[in-house]
Amino acid sequence: MDGRPGPDAPSYELTIDIRDDDVDQLGHVNNVVYLRWVQEAAIAHWTSAARPEDQAALVWVVSRHEIDYKRPVMRDDSVFARTWVGKALERDFERYTEIIRRIDGKTVARARTLWCPLDRATFRPTVVGDSVRKRFSVPSTEE
Repeated sequence: MDGRPGPDAPSYELTIDIRDDDVDQLGHVNNVVYLRWVQEAAIAHWTSAARPEDQAALVWVVSRHEIDYKRPVMRDDSVFARTWVGKALERDFERYTEIIRRIDGKTVARARTLWCPLDRATFRPTVVGDSVRKRFSVPSTEE
C-alpha cells in the first residue's frame, strides 16, 4: 500500500481532535475511529477542492477500505490526516490517507480507500466529468 503522493497528486491535511469517547478500554484510540478519520479527511478534501457544481451533482460512497495500523494513538497525542488521490479505476477512485503523530512525525496508520461516485439525485453509480477525473485522480502509468 505505497501510493506516495507525486507531483500530480498534491496532498491535503486535516487536523484531528481526539475525543474522550475515541479511546477504548485498552487506553488507546479504537481502530474504528481511524476509519472515521480516513473518511473525514476524504470528505474535507472533496469539499475544499471540488467545484460547487460537482459537489451539487455527486456524492461518494466507499467500496473498499484497507488500513494498516502501525502504532497506537493515545488520548493526549496530537495527530493529523494527510490524504491524496491515486488512480481512477474502472468505476472506483483510489485515495490514500496517512494518520501522522505530530510530536515525532511518525505514521500511526496508513489507508487505501476506493470511492465510487454516485449521482446525487439517483444515488446510482455515475461517470464523472473530466474536471473531477483530473482533480481527483492521477494518470495511470499503464496508459
